[in-house]
Amino acid sequence: MIHQFRCNNVNIVLDVYSGAVHVVDDVVYDLIQVFDKKEKEQIIEQFKQKYDEKDIIQALEEIQALKEEELLFTEDPYEAFLPDFEKRNPVVKALCLHVAHDCNLQCKYCFAGEGEYHGERSLMSFEVGKKAIDFLIAHSGSRRNLEVDFFGGEPLMNFDVVKQVIEYARSIEKEHEKNFRFTITTNGVLLDEEKQKYINENMYNVVLSLDGRKEVNDRVRYTVNKKGSYDIIVPKFQALAESRNQEQYYVRGTFTRYNLDFAKDVLHLADLGFKQVSIEPVVAPKEAEYALQKEDLPILFEQYEELAKALIKRKKEGQGFNFFHFMIDLSQGPCVAKRLAGCGSGSEYLAVTPEGDLYPCHQFVGIPEFLMGNVEEGITNSSKQKEFQHCNVYAKKDCRNCWAKFYCSGGCAANAYQFHGNILDTYEIGCELEKKRVECAIMIQAKLLEEGFSN
Repeated sequence: MIHQFRCNNVNIVLDVYSGAVHVVDDVVYDLIQVFDKKEKEQIIEQFKQKYDEKDIIQALEEIQALKEEELLFTEDPYEAFLPDFEKRNPVVKALCLHVAHDCNLQCKYCFAGEGEYHGERSLMSFEVGKKAIDFLIAHSGSRRNLEVDFFGGEPLMNFDVVKQVIEYARSIEKEHEKNFRFTITTNGVLLDEEKQKYINENMYNVVLSLDGRKEVNDRVRYTVNKKGSYDIIVPKFQALAESRNQEQYYVRGTFTRYNLDFAKDVLHLADLGFKQVSIEPVVAPKEAEYALQKEDLPILFEQYEELAKALIKRKKEGQGFNFFHFMIDLSQGPCVAKRLAGCGSGSEYLAVTPEGDLYPCHQFVGIPEFLMGNVEEGITNSSKQKEFQHCNVYAKKDCRNCWAKFYCSGGCAANAYQFHGNILDTYEIGCELEKKRVECAIMIQAKLLEEGFSN
């Protein structure tokens, strides 16, 4: 499978199954489109008015050489692996601990309903957190590195339990030959120097919630009394980012239909000094006034291209930063399982509520049919677990023939369920945005290499 595109005056050809990326001239670009469909003489005849015949013949020879090297028109090596992949017995490697189903903000687009997740406000007890750690160890098999994300609501509202859970996990990890890596996601309202110090000493990564420009952020991220959060949290986030040497954190925002010019928000965050930035498209019911619509896609595509060009310029000026969706490893990439099934929600990754209930991920919490068990009894809904284990790019009809399937791994199961009631479906707007992001990410690397800059 071949995918070709032009972006920022660069001709790019992607061989999907080998992962090879080629930056080519106009002749090669045009000829690749018909190379496997027509004979040599037919191709020469078709293009001889546009290109010199010698150039056409040379281009055909180059394409043939790449094909023989299995860098173009390669066959699918993954589908044959699928039966073994689906028979696998995956272990649990990560938990999202909902230590607080409560929040001190009332963000307009929040899928968790201000932290309540379709239920009542509650905080996780240490006893439940302890059992969650025990569950993870017991169901992680021989896997050594285990991930725990403290999530909410707002986890800093239950920070004592966060610390107790970490202390417990550290006290038993060596005897079980495990290594815990902790992450916390926070809106920053309760962040102070003491908490920052503890986070820096104990958290492998930190996710900081901020949407961009003050007017954009404060329109949708505000306190109970409708006061915007920007002025409260920005100085705290800047201090935390600097205290971590601008590594092992992300400022993570959401753009909505209120700010289709979201590239300005990404660049604003970079101007504030943040080197690790992620701005995600909102996923919301179509009728919501802030929800993205299909007619917005051309504008959003332009924004991604504008952002990519700005990132290249800043990189060349020594002012570069990382934008999460433009970070692609073209030399190696993820393992086969990651390519086929993505995050592993419902099988390798689970969410735990304050009461100890297990769900496939944080976005399914509170939906009765996705209750998978609890930390005491383990997974009791084995049929739901198997459903998620068989969720992969070949099980999704919209993914099988998509060139970007190994970059998004089929997209988000929760988004697919929200829009179509089926985790094997796809969220169309999300798919189109992902494809554009991948194109821009590849173009950035190609352009920087072309101009002698390492990415």
